[in-house]
Amino acid sequence: MDETAPVSIENESRPSRVERLENEGDIAADYLEELLDIADLDGDLDMDVEGDRAAVSIVGADLSQLVGPKGEVLDALQELTRLAVYRETGERSRMMLDIGGYRADQKTSLVKLAEETVARVKETGEPVRLDPMSPFERKVVHDAVAAGGCQSESEGAEPRRFVVVLPG
Repeated sequence: MDETAPVSIENESRPSRVERLENEGDIAADYLEELLDIADLDGDLDMDVEGDRAAVSIVGADLSQLVGPKGEVLDALQELTRLAVYRETGERSRMMLDIGGYRADQKTSLVKLAEETVARVKETGEPVRLDPMSPFERKVVHDAVAAGGCQSESEGAEPRRFVVVLPG
């Protein structure tokens, strides 16, 4: 290696992908902490990096009012939190928010649904259309279907977009 070659200072000062995601998680947690304080709600925040996104969870007391029916309030809070991260960083965030384990439980149910659907598609050789789902739900199903050895695609328009499971 040529020791006289110029060194790019720009690359040295740029944070790593994990550092950027951890920063997103910190910004999101600060925003959510303020929100909990304003609403006078108790809850502890956990932050992590899962794959290519920051993950923030609020755990603790009964937080069902922050989840809402079918996770609608949770989805709205996630979008508001992503906007807060965008405001601070200038970059679009894919941060995932979970409250009281709602998304974790939902993910478990969706993986089971996908596995059962894959088995049915393999048995019959016929495509199966699932009920409309949110983008999060569709992503979980697509991943589980691929792991099960079949293919899937999304069809329809929001909010009635759904997954079709196809033979592998």
